[in-house]
Amino acid sequence: MLKIGSHVSFSDKGLLTAAQEAVSYGSSTFMIYTGAPQNTRRKPIDSLYIEEGKALMEQSGINEIVVHAPYIVNLGSYKDSTFELAVSFLQEEIRRTDYIGVRNIVLHPGAYTDKDAEYGIARIAEGLNEVLAGTKETNVNIALETMAGKGTEIGRSFEEIAAIIDKVQDNERLTVCMDTCHMHDAGYDLVNDLDGVLEQFDRVVGLNRVAVVHVNDSKNSRGAGKDRHAPVGAGWLGHDAIQRIVQHEGLKGRPFILETPWIGKEDKTERPMYEAEIALLSGNGRTRLGEGFFEDVERLHHFFGKQEIDSRGFVLSTWDLLKNDAKAKKADPREPMERLYDLVMAGEALPTGLTEEQINQRIIAWFGGKELLARL
Repeated sequence: MLKIGSHVSFSDKGLLTAAQEAVSYGSSTFMIYTGAPQNTRRKPIDSLYIEEGKALMEQSGINEIVVHAPYIVNLGSYKDSTFELAVSFLQEEIRRTDYIGVRNIVLHPGAYTDKDAEYGIARIAEGLNEVLAGTKETNVNIALETMAGKGTEIGRSFEEIAAIIDKVQDNERLTVCMDTCHMHDAGYDLVNDLDGVLEQFDRVVGLNRVAVVHVNDSKNSRGAGKDRHAPVGAGWLGHDAIQRIVQHEGLKGRPFILETPWIGKEDKTERPMYEAEIALLSGNGRTRLGEGFFEDVERLHHFFGKQEIDSRGFVLSTWDLLKNDAKAKKADPREPMERLYDLVMAGEALPTGLTEEQINQRIIAWFGGKELLARL
């Protein structure tokens, strides 16, 4: 069975809250931050309903989850205070991760800021050596995340990941988190040459190091180096490419974690597409979402077909317009899913009574094409 879930909240009752949210999406795994990703403030670990959360996970068949380190940790910094904070805080996060019983903590390797990539790689390895040496009592690996290449971040190529690993003494505790949006934005062709990309990774780093895969579509064309996630099918990768990734034999058994953006016309109406994305990618859409859901998706195919709107063509042409025509973007800044939602509403393409979230979920399924309907 595909092990797939999403980032979920660890607020309120900690692991219990996270597990409840994950179960509501039909997840078989999930990812948490042990506190806010933007800061180092953390609640006492014994106040986070760990045992209650584990009990619900066991009851729901969830046996592996992932922790993500906060974004502010930068092992690549030349500033001693920033570097030392990163080392000490990451050690503490690893101990918290171990207490929860999680094996892999995902880490953005770091950024070299005012130095250069060679310095950044060496500095990150130096930090990892300290972090790992100070947490030998734990059973936690650090999963270095593949990065998009924005700014001065390290990890934008397989070679940079490998260079860090090679410089770390206790590197059997280093794993890798592949991020589909990041790899695409860094220039790797996951759409047309997935096998080639994974073979290259295997040669340079080793597929055996991959412990986690972040599943995200991208708002940018390949090689843009931007790192802006899109819902599955609503970006440059597309539903079919992402489906091939999560089903690839070389990645079998890993937890696949969605970090796709919440969608809505207004901030207060934004909702995650996780439930639909999980059901469609795992192949249990009809069981999870019901026949009525797919009857509505058939209606969308008929509606958009009459207007000769092709999902991939529409999505890519809209992103191309928004990125390359400033005047057109100023006149109409709506992204692809919002434009499609407005078309559905204006054309009364679906039965009345559906919420904005339900309509957007059906658009997510429409991205999968008629082949998806036949497969599920």
